[in-house]
Amino acid sequence: MTPLAERVARLIEASGPIGVADYMMLCLFDPAYGYYTTREPFGAGGDFTTAPEISQMFGELIGVWTYQTWQSAGKPDPIVIAEIGPGRGTLMKDLLRTLGKLDPSLAHSARFALVETSPRLTEIQKQTLGRAEAQITWRTSIETIPPHPLILVGNELFDALPIRQYVKTPAGWRERVVGLDKNGGLALMAGPGAPDEALLPPDAVTAPEGAIVELAPARTALMETIGHRLAGHGGAALFIDYGHAEPGIGDTLQALRRHEYDDVLAHPGEADLTAHVDFAALAAVARSQGLTTSVTTQGDFLLRMGLLERAGALGASGDETLRDKLRSEVERLAGPGATGGMGELFKVLEITALRPWIRPEGKPKIRH
Repeated sequence: MTPLAERVARLIEASGPIGVADYMMLCLFDPAYGYYTTREPFGAGGDFTTAPEISQMFGELIGVWTYQTWQSAGKPDPIVIAEIGPGRGTLMKDLLRTLGKLDPSLAHSARFALVETSPRLTEIQKQTLGRAEAQITWRTSIETIPPHPLILVGNELFDALPIRQYVKTPAGWRERVVGLDKNGGLALMAGPGAPDEALLPPDAVTAPEGAIVELAPARTALMETIGHRLAGHGGAALFIDYGHAEPGIGDTLQALRRHEYDDVLAHPGEADLTAHVDFAALAAVARSQGLTTSVTTQGDFLLRMGLLERAGALGASGDETLRDKLRSEVERLAGPGATGGMGELFKVLEITALRPWIRPEGKPKIRH
């Protein structure tokens, strides 16, 4: 057992089984043993690689979207450009460089913020962005960002927020919990709690015994906070994550450790726990606050923003080795899952406030 597994087992022995959401919170954010509070998860030396680490083009095209969005809004000043859950700061670094090429005046006048709750990751981000000339501040919540129009970006943010799972039993839907098996090991089982059936997807009624439904109140709460902020002060948001465009039934809880899938109960605190994002649910929360939403695939979004053109521009002055590398990056970012790409599994949710905040179109070119 990992140290956190032993702690969870003692907690269950004392108080009974815990919900999947509570288990995820302990595994990811426990102050002493939590995954995100104790280790460097990103890159080849970590457990997974995110799109900004795969290619600079990803952050650059997010920068293009940011610039277009700012233009569509009538170039408001002041403007806050923020990233929530910024990892190592790689995306923001590429975004800042892109804005500096597209419009140096915006790069210098805008206020930039990184929303981060981990002191350890904050220090890493400050090292990554140490030479940036922009006005950058670090915030621990959306609510502490200055009350100006906001352009907000989040990459692989919602997948790490805890979910609740419910399993279909002969007695109906019951909450899935983590308890102890006969040998004292962690085990998933059905608990006594039942969900609000109004929140279940339409096909839950005919689901077979053993089926799993996932609900995510923590994601809903965060989106409500973001939506309230955008509706009140104007702005737009862009969220990229892996998940599904429509609600459905299925167990998507997974663990990643050393770039391989792991049992979700095997290494608490030493593996990343995530679950697929229900983009339809997030979009519905945003629309309930009067915001406009659009969901597409990551592949379609990046191609719309000019992925192929950017790869061509970068490869024009390089050799065949560089062009091969760029082709591989394009395939990884925008290609189908059958070829190892992220283009279909990952979705993009665009959110805009009322006019003049409109969905940007076109592809401004990035100067070298």
